[in-house]
Amino acid sequence: MGVIKVIEVLATSDKSFEDAARNAVKEAAKSVKNIKSVYVREMNGKVENNEIISYGVNAKISFEVGS
Repeated sequence: MGVIKVIEVLATSDKSFEDAARNAVKEAAKSVKNIKSVYVREMNGKVENNEIISYGVNAKISFEVGS
C-alpha cells in the first residue's frame, strides 16, 4: 500500500447535497488519480425566498500516491 493523501474540496449543486458530493469527486478526479474515498465534512445551503437554491459541501477526498 502506498501513501494516502487527503485534500479538501468545496463543491456545489443546484439539485442536492448528494449531487454536490459527486461534483466534488468529479472535479478532484481531473487533477488526482486513485481516489479511494470521500468524507463530507459540512453541508450548507443558499436560501432565497424561503427556498433552497443551492446545496454545498465541504468534502475531504483521499487518494493513494505511490505504491
